[in-house]
Amino acid sequence: MNYRDKICISPDIMLGKPVIRGTRITVEFIIKKMSEGMEIDDIISEYPPVQKDDIMACLAYSADVISRDEILVS
Repeated sequence: MNYRDKICISPDIMLGKPVIRGTRITVEFIIKKMSEGMEIDDIISEYPPVQKDDIMACLAYSADVISRDEILVS
């Protein structure tokens, strides 16, 4: 999955947060909903512009960002 086709970042949209292309739905919002236990089908149902491949792109984007961060262990 190439998330770059689905996720965009623009300073003019949602203060530059990564969003699903063509929407104002942030990657952060999708990940938050999933972390709260919301199922993919429920997200799609409640937010009609969002499709399954958009959600997969959010996950891929998040994994890519996390893989670049240095993890500090205390």
